[in-house]
Amino acid sequence: MKVDPATSPAMTALAAPEAEKAKHVGGRIKAIRTARRISLRQLADMVGTTASFISQLERNLSGASASTLMRIAAALDLGINDLFEQTEGGFHKVLTRAERPLLPISHGCRKTLLSRRPIHEFEVYSGEFDVGGSTGDDAYTHGGKHEMFVVLKGTVELTLAGECFVMNEGDSIEYATSTPHRTANIGETPAQVLWIIAPPTSGAAELNRYTPGQGSQPGEPN
Repeated sequence: MKVDPATSPAMTALAAPEAEKAKHVGGRIKAIRTARRISLRQLADMVGTTASFISQLERNLSGASASTLMRIAAALDLGINDLFEQTEGGFHKVLTRAERPLLPISHGCRKTLLSRRPIHEFEVYSGEFDVGGSTGDDAYTHGGKHEMFVVLKGTVELTLAGECFVMNEGDSIEYATSTPHRTANIGETPAQVLWIIAPPTSGAAELNRYTPGQGSQPGEPN
């Protein structure tokens, strides 16, 4: 029997604006699944349901319980809200500077996330350092993935496993994220850098803790 997704058990508890968004959940699941090159059967196995059910859900021929949607989001390494997020004009959306998720500010460094889900193959962070700012007193590691570090502005010192590299605007270097690394602004002006990591070392649960920031320049108040 055909079920109107707007009146399915998972959706009737939603307020009107959320229920309207819920009508597009199936199409969004399909877009993310296909972008990840995950088959219907693979997603169904991860969620604990059938390929037929996933197919009907994607075509808005069936609704899904909240618990099932949560399992689908987890299988796609997304937060549940990501399944309901809509963009005007299609699947793509400009991320403004003010909307960048902001990591906790410390040691004169502001770090924001540029890559957005459902991007799953890599993650990109922008770093802005006050004069004398750094990523912390100690070097750190995160997983065993591949990282590219690019200096966009200023002069920084990158320490890799105890070896120091002085880098200027336009310089870049690559290393494993398992290599202890630390960045410090040793110049006389604010510095800006990019970290590009593939595949990502942060999961959906961790990313959900980041908050939208104001995207201020180093030295400017948030």
